[in-house]
Amino acid sequence: MEINNFILPAEWEPQSAIQLTWPHAGTDWAPMLTDITATYVEMAREIADHEQLIIVSPCAAEVRKLLENELPAASVANIVFHECPTNDTWARDHGFITLKVKSDGDCVNQDYPPTTYEMPKTATTKLLDFCFNGWGDKFEADKDNAINRSLYDSGRVSGEYEGHLDFVLEGGSIESNGKGTVFTTSMCLLAPHRNQPLTQQQIEQRLKDYLRATRIIWLDHGSLIGDDTDGHIDTIVRLAPDDTLLFIGCNETEDEQYEDFQSLEEQLRGLRTTDNKPYDLLRLPMPEAIFDEDGERLPATYANFLVTNEKVLVPTYAQPANDQEAIRIIAKAFPNHKMVGIDSRSIIRQHGSIHCCTMQMPL
Repeated sequence: MEINNFILPAEWEPQSAIQLTWPHAGTDWAPMLTDITATYVEMAREIADHEQLIIVSPCAAEVRKLLENELPAASVANIVFHECPTNDTWARDHGFITLKVKSDGDCVNQDYPPTTYEMPKTATTKLLDFCFNGWGDKFEADKDNAINRSLYDSGRVSGEYEGHLDFVLEGGSIESNGKGTVFTTSMCLLAPHRNQPLTQQQIEQRLKDYLRATRIIWLDHGSLIGDDTDGHIDTIVRLAPDDTLLFIGCNETEDEQYEDFQSLEEQLRGLRTTDNKPYDLLRLPMPEAIFDEDGERLPATYANFLVTNEKVLVPTYAQPANDQEAIRIIAKAFPNHKMVGIDSRSIIRQHGSIHCCTMQMPL
């Protein structure tokens, strides 16, 4: 099968499974393991009731026992457990980036949940394994960087393995419309310790080659304070059906992020689709500032939602007005999905949110 027959699907297309890499005492979650485990149980509950869930953990038997006590038997039956060493839990950035075979009419504005959930077959998917180096050598990542190969060798995922371990690329740094356009940010992909000495032009060509993309759109603004990723796209701008972009806005002129997010909004308004039409922009609120025990601002964002086959899991922050407004706006972009708010105050204590914790595989 020719490589140009493949494409990076949009997240709202039918999925076969979602991966979670489970927190444990050997991670940075140790001081708050009870809180973060409860959040992961909630995510598992909302995913496994309608979709296959892959859980990676060095303590798989313990996680299975926990979930057998917390979830209905039918949901547990939907979970595949894989045991291997891990450094941390950010499946979005160490997980496979999966391509699927193009099909006729692959506009992928999926408006109904699929009726079957099967693992993708070898002939129809490519499992792209990129280097994960802890967001530019900020954190240890050797174990996490080996998870994909371990999963593949175990047979728990299927597809044609394609290794690109000489190129650093994190799933949270890209967004696809499923039609050949990929969004990313210059802040992240050009950050130190990623892919130097490659130039922006050379990196763009690699993205086109590896992701089978025809167009790369670079955003240059919107860095959240406290973000370890150097500006992942999934914290600020998300793609949705019908050429819709959801993005984080900032109204507070006193907020030190105000000017940067005004520039982001201006850049988005200037973008055009391949049909030379403006994108439909939906502006998400900026959560009120949340700080850790040391007074450092945490990167709370409503853009870091997860689209599953039937639901959208939306991060909430115990800010009723903002939380409800974010859910209302996201529901406009995904009217056929159920909106589920998940309290993500535990996740942002390690500078991530729901989307960062998860990685989907297409059907």
